[in-house]
Amino acid sequence: MRCGIDASNLISGGGSNHIRNVLRNWSCDHSDIDSLVIWASKELCATLPKHKGINLITVPEINTTSSNRFLWQINKLPRIAENECDVFFAPGGIAGRHTVPLISMCRNMLPFTLKESFRYGISYMLLRLMYLRILQSRTFSNSSGIIFLCQYALDRVINQIGDAQCKMALIPHGVEYRFFGESRSQLNKESFDIDNPFRLLYVSIVDVYKHQWNVVEAVAKLRREDIPIVLDIVGPAYDPAMRRLEGALNEFDPDRVLVNYLGNIPHDELHHVLSDADGFIFASTCENFPNTLLEAMASGLPVASSNFRPMTDILGEDAFYFDPINIQSIADSIKQMLEDHHRRHQISQSVKSSASRYTWEKCAMKTFKFIGDVKRSN
Repeated sequence: MRCGIDASNLISGGGSNHIRNVLRNWSCDHSDIDSLVIWASKELCATLPKHKGINLITVPEINTTSSNRFLWQINKLPRIAENECDVFFAPGGIAGRHTVPLISMCRNMLPFTLKESFRYGISYMLLRLMYLRILQSRTFSNSSGIIFLCQYALDRVINQIGDAQCKMALIPHGVEYRFFGESRSQLNKESFDIDNPFRLLYVSIVDVYKHQWNVVEAVAKLRREDIPIVLDIVGPAYDPAMRRLEGALNEFDPDRVLVNYLGNIPHDELHHVLSDADGFIFASTCENFPNTLLEAMASGLPVASSNFRPMTDILGEDAFYFDPINIQSIADSIKQMLEDHHRRHQISQSVKSSASRYTWEKCAMKTFKFIGDVKRSN
């Protein structure tokens, strides 16, 4: 069985990380699928594994503008794939009308969460999300199989587009073994002071639904109460959201002694940053399956988290929850984390154990098994 994979719109972040790890854990000797044909950009091809049975292809249209790539992806790729493969996988969630069985993946919840989309106001980004909603809904309708990363995503998307007349599977992402380092000891509150503060870490893109500015204000509020804490923020930035974060920093930490914005750190170095933190915070209001949260769990960090799904599904009782829109709620959660080192220790152990259930080996095995099942049923 030949499987085609459209990785042309996987530029960076979780999408490219997913396809790299899935391919690393595929073998033609242990799968119903004999060969893989992957269409991707030059940059992504350079990072993908070159195992037996993997054929990496790039074309000029993928490496030019996003509009050229989209037109090629929708109009030309289905005709090419018809001759190159027996089944087709679109992990980016957008595909044209294919004659071979199509398996798509739901990755982005923003197009299906209107309240979150409207945080962008009347803007190009809002129009883009509305268009993505149409494109992804159409792709799902044309699919013979859909992979969802979590139950929350499945419930919400099916509620939005109606019952999909195809096979569906829940296949969460995995976490790399390098994140499972030795956990830091959970010290009591008295062990921290202004010269040796509790280091809180937030790893995620700076964006309108991530609410980094609310976390900054909450940390500043705690420091006014003489609570020894600092915040490190890591991740790339959406420009309007970055301006809002900078405004919060100028207002609440003009001397930059409470908050360090470290920018975007390469993913292969991220485990070092996590190992230096005392606690992790995640204030998002719109997620599908947040890998940075899973990586913090694997690192054994106690977590203060948004009380939105799917975070509550992933963490269960093992978190200090807060309302990410409410500054006092965030501050109370962080304060509780710092003061209750016994619960911090318990959460540290529990989340690390929970994260160990998510492996890329399982993700790859389930993904290619599902692709094979869909092909055999069509």
